Amino acid sequence: MSEIQGSPFRVILLAATISTLFATSSPSADVKTLRKQAEAGDPKAQFNIGSMYENGSGVKQDYAEAAKWYRRAAERGDARAQYNLGIFHQNGWGVPKDDAEAAKWYRKAAMQGAASAQYNLGFMYHNGRGVPQDYAEAAKWYRKAAEQGDVDATRILGLAYYLGKWVPKDLVQSYFWFSLAASRASGDEYQQASEAKDRVAKELTPEKLKAAQRMVREWEKSHPRK
Repeated sequence: MSEIQGSPFRVILLAATISTLFATSSPSADVKTLRKQAEAGDPKAQFNIGSMYENGSGVKQDYAEAAKWYRRAAERGDARAQYNLGIFHQNGWGVPKDDAEAAKWYRKAAMQGAASAQYNLGFMYHNGRGVPQDYAEAAKWYRKAAEQGDVDATRILGLAYYLGKWVPKDLVQSYFWFSLAASRASGDEYQQASEAKDRVAKELTPEKLKAAQRMVREWEKSHPRK
């Protein structure tokens, strides 16, 4: 298995595709109603207006306008908007590119339990982007995301425990996280996680392998799929 590198930054927006939301006989009326709600301070409406401008759904695509509405919703505590605003600042979409600002908004969403924000905050600490590099903090946030089933986070933890680079080397933990990754992944990600799990298994004693497999079974039992 290769050395841990900075995990590729994921540009995965939590904003649901809303192109069909306004597919009615009079979409302009729906947009006007939604905008009125947004201007009145409804964070859900503000988030949806932001999504419209981001995706060009019913309006001309405008990242600056999307960022404006995401910010309004984010300031009212909408975790989806907070995460998306982090993405915008990370990539410089409609706002100045600013890793520190991105990390700030990821943290707000992560503290509300948004798994993708937790992963991205872990990435920021892992690579020292917008925050001081801190492997312990990276591991903490990766773990929180992994505990919610985030496949990338589970794979990173599996590799981290295998290499023992910024967490203590622990093959039982490595097998455990690679197993969870394999059980939740598909396609190439499933293949990679399965191969990694099998490789770790060969390095475990029979007793430790049984313990690791028991950990996986107990975890799956106590964390049923939604």
